[in-house]
Amino acid sequence: MQKIKVNLADRGYDIIIGSGILNQLGNFTIEAGLGKSIAVITNDVVAPLYLEAVKTSLRGAGLKVIAIVIPDGEKYKVFETAIDIYSKLLKAGIDRSHSIIALGGGVIGDLAGFVAATYLRGIAFVQVPTTLLAQVDASVGGKVGINLPQGKNMVGAFYQPKFVFIDVDVLSTLRKEVFIEGFSEVIKHGVIRSEKYFSLIENNVKKLLNFDRDLLIETVVGSIRIKADVVSRDERESSLRVILNYGHTIGHAIETLTGYTRFLHGEAVSVGMAAAGKAAVLKGLFSEKDLERQNNLLKSVGLQVNVKNVKEGEIIPLLQVDKKVKDGRVKFVLPERIGKVLVTDDVKIEILKRSLASIIG
Repeated sequence: MQKIKVNLADRGYDIIIGSGILNQLGNFTIEAGLGKSIAVITNDVVAPLYLEAVKTSLRGAGLKVIAIVIPDGEKYKVFETAIDIYSKLLKAGIDRSHSIIALGGGVIGDLAGFVAATYLRGIAFVQVPTTLLAQVDASVGGKVGINLPQGKNMVGAFYQPKFVFIDVDVLSTLRKEVFIEGFSEVIKHGVIRSEKYFSLIENNVKKLLNFDRDLLIETVVGSIRIKADVVSRDERESSLRVILNYGHTIGHAIETLTGYTRFLHGEAVSVGMAAAGKAAVLKGLFSEKDLERQNNLLKSVGLQVNVKNVKEGEIIPLLQVDKKVKDGRVKFVLPERIGKVLVTDDVKIEILKRSLASIIG
């Protein structure tokens, strides 16, 4: 078991990472002083796999547990679902002295965190991520939110969990495509911050895809160290933290355009990284060799770097509905080399069109 600290003064917290540790969740919850009643929010895919184990651990620590199970999918990360959860929390008597546990992937973490941030003006919550993408990225940093029809995560808050509890063994039950999508965020962390980490993934693709447990722990820990460092330096995305959005501006637009039904989040981010990398090449920032290296790694883990049946003219307007737009200008995260990126709002429309054209078809 390893611990990584997110240093945010009184909002700081530990990320606990290990193998076969899910049965210890109750003890950590008691130690954190999160109240006598816990509401576990999960979905109908995760619930049959891990809800009973979580409930047993919590009850074994003397806690009262209620479970709220919602349907799986990005399309349920909306106000209507949040309102339904609020009603169930009230009915169960959950008050400010109690807590929420988010048991699931990124959608559950975002939604349950948003509910925690807004229910009774805020109650404590814990992230227990069950997908690779959520373990290496979505569960860390306190971004919570829901989607609007116009765009992804347009309503939300920065609301830090009390702790994050990661058992890599749960990844063994993921559908192949859900496991693979998490590598987009893993590879992203290498591109934006560490060539050494990027090389670790590059040199061990086969082992990772074959679920080498020790290597998976090393990978999850490596990603979390990168993200925790960035978040500790810039909690509210005023400067440095923007680099974590590499691939996301165009990725989110693709998700919105396709109604959150054609692509998993990580799949869309992979395509977005390919487009951002191409824009950087066209601006003379990034070498063709490094772009090829990035795209080859994305493809080697089973991700795509292109998209079919969309048009660049459909994507461009959606870029304006992005949280990073300032004074009408879209901020892009562009790589200079593997391990280093910059943030710029100086991407001319012709470069944007050419970079989008490179991923279409």
